[in-house]
Amino acid sequence: MTGSDSPPKGSDRATTPARAVQPRAGDKPAPTTAAQKKPVTATEKTSLRQAAERLRSERLGNGSGSSAAATAARPVTPRNDRSTNGGKAAARGSVPSSEETGRVPPGGEPYPPLSERLVTGIGAPPMGANNRKQLTPRSPRAAIEPDTVVMPRRSKDARHPFVVIGNAIFSIFVLVAIAAGIALFFGKERFDAPGPLVEDRIVNIPRGAGIRDIADVLTRDGVIDQPWVFVGGVLVLKAREGLKAGEYQFKAHASLRDVVATIIEGRVVAHQITIAEGLTSEQIIARLLDDDVLTGNIREIPREGSLLPDTYNFTRGVTREQMIQRMQQAQQRVLKEIWDRRSPDLPITTPEQLVVLASLIEKETGKPEERSRVAAVFANRLKQKMRLQSDPTIIYGLVGGKGTLGRPIMKSEIDRPTPYNTYQIDGLPPGPIANPGRASLEAAANPARTRELFFVADGTGGHVFAETYEQHQKNVARLRLMENDQKDQAPAPADSQSASSPAPQTAPADAVAAPAAATTPAPPPRKTSSRHSQGTQTTTH
Repeated sequence: MTGSDSPPKGSDRATTPARAVQPRAGDKPAPTTAAQKKPVTATEKTSLRQAAERLRSERLGNGSGSSAAATAARPVTPRNDRSTNGGKAAARGSVPSSEETGRVPPGGEPYPPLSERLVTGIGAPPMGANNRKQLTPRSPRAAIEPDTVVMPRRSKDARHPFVVIGNAIFSIFVLVAIAAGIALFFGKERFDAPGPLVEDRIVNIPRGAGIRDIADVLTRDGVIDQPWVFVGGVLVLKAREGLKAGEYQFKAHASLRDVVATIIEGRVVAHQITIAEGLTSEQIIARLLDDDVLTGNIREIPREGSLLPDTYNFTRGVTREQMIQRMQQAQQRVLKEIWDRRSPDLPITTPEQLVVLASLIEKETGKPEERSRVAAVFANRLKQKMRLQSDPTIIYGLVGGKGTLGRPIMKSEIDRPTPYNTYQIDGLPPGPIANPGRASLEAAANPARTRELFFVADGTGGHVFAETYEQHQKNVARLRLMENDQKDQAPAPADSQSASSPAPQTAPADAVAAPAAATTPAPPPRKTSSRHSQGTQTTTH
């Protein structure tokens, strides 16, 4: 349909179709109204875009004229608009012809220009005669391009110095967190990896060493090869205050985690020192001085009998004075414990006398099963006011704390009076002659229930006990016979001995057999008073 539809009956609109007025050259442009200055809404933009699409589709048709005809045949809904001369409605249903517009579509059907076409059915508001919206025609490409969006200007608050500083701090914090996470990941792998140590090694960490000093010591000894990872691991584990000085043994290929755990838990290397029972205080001090793990000097020799022989564990760096204090404290504790459990009929009255008696038992025998019987012999003699006649007291009276005489006891030395010679004095000596162990203290506090008064060596390392002097003499005779048999079975010296060899030295004429070697007892002393009875020489080991 190329013309306009006829106006309905009763309409006051003109029958002449509306024609677009073409501007002539030299005409002044019409003044812009308020409606024209109004910005284009989104709905209008959508309508224009759809119109452009339809126009494009018409131009791209195949010439059959179907698209153009459909466009021309589309009914145009008339809209009423108020005019400026009284508001009479004009019929707008006509479409200009090709002669009026000067434009012919490809299909041969004319279409009005964009400025005069009415867009219907797409939500456009009605346009009046004087209030028409001037639409600027655009090319299809420009119609389908997205509109340019004006970016809003940055707020002044976003440029505030505090905001800028805060953003910078937050950025730095994020970067540091990322770097810390990466370092933690790789550091953990290095921290748990096997170490460079090829074999077990003992390392001494000195007192007062800091975390860097410890790392340097471990690196120098080949235990670790990454000191900074060691320092970082200690700080992450919050174990800086738990690092302890001492001597540590690290296993081969120990990881940094194992090294830190060993130091924190204080698994130091334990050294031992064994003090044998029956040693004098002077001999114990010499033993402490020979130990090169202990440190420091000793101011004075402790009192005899004040040290408890035992095996003591210690770590490197412990002083000798500290070891002496440990021995003294152990002896006091054991002595109090044993004294509280002593037999009620003991012939002694103080713990100090118990130590003296235990020292005689310790020096007389080395067999555990004989200690209580030796203690019974001394206790029975004390009860009967008999002299103890113990050979070790002769030796201690002669050499003191040295402990050994180095030769047999001479008969003149038995008769020589000393404060410790129990052949010459009554009762116990004035002090201990050695440091007794716990077993001897137990035996002295609880002796065996016997009536034995004598004992002599049996030639096999033990002793033979007797209740009477007659039985004791028989035991002595049996021992002498055994010694003679041993001498007869001894091989004679070889005839081919070199003449230049020195002759063997003989003991002095007045010497008797040493207590630990020979068994011939000394003759019983004469009875000097009613409270002394005949005795015999005893032996020691």
